[in-house]
Amino acid sequence: MKGIVEERAVEIAQYIIENHATVRNAAKKFGISKSTVHTDVTQRLKKQNPLLYAQVKKILDINKAQRHIRGGIATREKYLKEK
Repeated sequence: MKGIVEERAVEIAQYIIENHATVRNAAKKFGISKSTVHTDVTQRLKKQNPLLYAQVKKILDINKAQRHIRGGIATREKYLKEK
């Protein structure tokens, strides 16, 4: 089981890097929870492959910085649909 989890962490990281995906997108793609994705790419990957972790961390930081903007756009679209 341990090898499978480590492989999954690397696969998720590669997916996030290649697609500039969010944690939510990666979770949907792999059929796992957002918490599991976050744990895989932050905790497990940091110990297993620090170089890959650094690349993923850059993308996750960008996504985190843009999160409030995406949320505002989604809210705006929601209320425009209701009118």
